[in-house]
Amino acid sequence: MSSLPDVQTPEVARLAARAAAQQPAEDPHMADVALRPAIFDWLCRLGDNALILGHRTSEWCGHGPALEEDIALANTALDLIGQCQMWLGLAAEVEGAGRTADDLAYLRDALQFRNAKLLELPKGDMAQTIMREFLFDAYHFELLSALKDSASPRVAEIAAKAVKEVAYQLDRASDLVVRLGDGTEESHARMQAALDHLWPYAGEMFVADAVDEAMAEAGIAPALTELRTRWEALVAEVLDEATLTAPERRFDVHTGGKQGRHTEHLGYILAEMQFLQRAYPGAQW
Repeated sequence: MSSLPDVQTPEVARLAARAAAQQPAEDPHMADVALRPAIFDWLCRLGDNALILGHRTSEWCGHGPALEEDIALANTALDLIGQCQMWLGLAAEVEGAGRTADDLAYLRDALQFRNAKLLELPKGDMAQTIMREFLFDAYHFELLSALKDSASPRVAEIAAKAVKEVAYQLDRASDLVVRLGDGTEESHARMQAALDHLWPYAGEMFVADAVDEAMAEAGIAPALTELRTRWEALVAEVLDEATLTAPERRFDVHTGGKQGRHTEHLGYILAEMQFLQRAYPGAQW
């Protein structure tokens, strides 16, 4: 008869191996003291983009034009919030100040948020919602696809998980842009108006600053010029099929969100989103 230790040892070893596999990969970039502030800021940008667009998209829950779209938008919002939790969780870990993803989401003021201005604009009508999602998804997909090969194992791990969701979101948004753009006279007009309205905000995603340059130099993230080229090709292909015309004016007029300079709309978002945690700090349920 086998002794108790003989019976337990294989199971203990198996559980230990499973636990080890679930531990975060070692990442020297996250321990680089000189690079840490830039990494924290960059991770907050990724997390804040997902959080704010997720919140805006969730505003359609129960108000969608059709049940299928209502459910799809709610699922998209949930996916974005899940991605936000991963990025802000890593940001809090890098910061090393004892804060959590929840602290970063609910206890920062507007000036400390790093999301693109495009994502905080009011949801508008369905045309504006779909067009914004498409413009961002095209960027988001190309970014995450590149981040899968990041020099940072932690970043690559999150990107590999998130890109699967974003690929579906991009496919769905592209399909809707084509169907509505090349649909009825009214749907075409609404989609063109949405594109004209949002276009000046889209370019901010590709305006590099010192943080973006530091991430590219460290091999953590791709250069934004590379992303812009791929984004422009993808967007042009879909807009052409949708019979929509990209405005000829600059698309990087409204910038500064990545540095904490926002529109008034972000303040209203945070007032609603952060109310409970601000009213009852540290509450648990």
